[in-house]
Amino acid sequence: MNKSDTERIIGILSEFDYIETDIEKDADLLIINTCSIRQLSADKAYSKLGVWGKWKKSNPNLKIAICGCVAQQDKEKVRKRAPYIDLIFGTHNIYELPELIKKIEDNEKVCAITNKPFVCNQNDFKIIRKKSVNAWIPIIEGCNNFCTYCVVPFTRGRERSRYPDEIIQEAKNILNEGFKEITLLGQNVDSYGKDLNDKNITLANLLRELNKIDGEFRIRFVTSYPSDITDDLINAVDECEKVCKYFHIPMQSGNSRILKEMNRHYTKEQYYEIVSKIRNRFPDVAITSDFIAGFPGETEQEFQDTLDAIDELELDYSNTAAYSPREFTKAGKMVDKFLPEDVKYERLERLNEKNRQACLKSNEKFIGKELKVLVEDKTEKDGIITLNSRADNNKIVHFVDNSLNVGDFANVKITKAQTWCLYGEPVV
Repeated sequence: MNKSDTERIIGILSEFDYIETDIEKDADLLIINTCSIRQLSADKAYSKLGVWGKWKKSNPNLKIAICGCVAQQDKEKVRKRAPYIDLIFGTHNIYELPELIKKIEDNEKVCAITNKPFVCNQNDFKIIRKKSVNAWIPIIEGCNNFCTYCVVPFTRGRERSRYPDEIIQEAKNILNEGFKEITLLGQNVDSYGKDLNDKNITLANLLRELNKIDGEFRIRFVTSYPSDITDDLINAVDECEKVCKYFHIPMQSGNSRILKEMNRHYTKEQYYEIVSKIRNRFPDVAITSDFIAGFPGETEQEFQDTLDAIDELELDYSNTAAYSPREFTKAGKMVDKFLPEDVKYERLERLNEKNRQACLKSNEKFIGKELKVLVEDKTEKDGIITLNSRADNNKIVHFVDNSLNVGDFANVKITKAQTWCLYGEPVV
């Protein structure tokens, strides 16, 4: 979602004749777009601001801005730690940026943090995407679930869906620009449409409509909330040949008591049932997940349940993190249940090792199989061109072929598996 927000910010800045530069010190305006899901992300943002603050001492005309979730959540802390910042704007204020830029150009210090989205016609603003094969389309923002560890409802607000016609038009524009893959985004993507009071507006039906657009391209969607994956959504993925057979479904813990403490609205058994239903429908599907190690009060046996779940579910890959207390969240107040840092990170190390084992085991299943891939980029060494591609099920596949270009589709027979990728040969 942050990458998509950045594309919109760059589009807005283009109206001011700003030109993006790869050399930070050459910039007249520096903006850092932040995430506060984990403390490490916030710490990196503050570190970057510290560097920029030193530059501003020798270049007083330099304008510095911070946006995103850290800005939304910690505006007072930002002001205190970096008083030299010219502009602080929140997740709801991106489309207010034209007015905010004018103010800081007049040397006004600005803090624009609102709890309600800035109302506007998003079609009035440019989107400047990095040239690649994949483009992101936000279809729903915010979350209503209030997981006890998560700041999203506080930084992004409640769920807000865009109307289908607007999304479909953006998709058509993207395809006309030459992109070959569309990823539908949402903190809780399969809740799409629930707030629009129209039973026909669902993620499943949106996929069906996008699938009707002419041309050869792919459609993905992330991130799914387990109990919101309906039979109709699974049916739509099956019906639509352009929709990738790939599901990212964060489990967070393999233990039902911990899931309840996290305020996740499903049990371990229900998650297993969802995964089983998907795997029975799609033989070569990839299912990825997220897990937290060391949630407050987690016992060694409860953590072991998470390790067991990765094996039993045959997960293809998982994002992992040690629990990080976040301000405003219920879990962040469970101070008496916090685990020692060394225990959390020792568990994270074991979780990462289990993830590596699961990835390799998953990849080895594809040796000898044929996968359709989309070439994302290529590298050349000693006259040999290696194509770096992605399969329908999100597997990374490398192969050698001098006749294909970025954006081409190809069939590849898998000959070798490593932990994080596959190798193959083009099928002629």
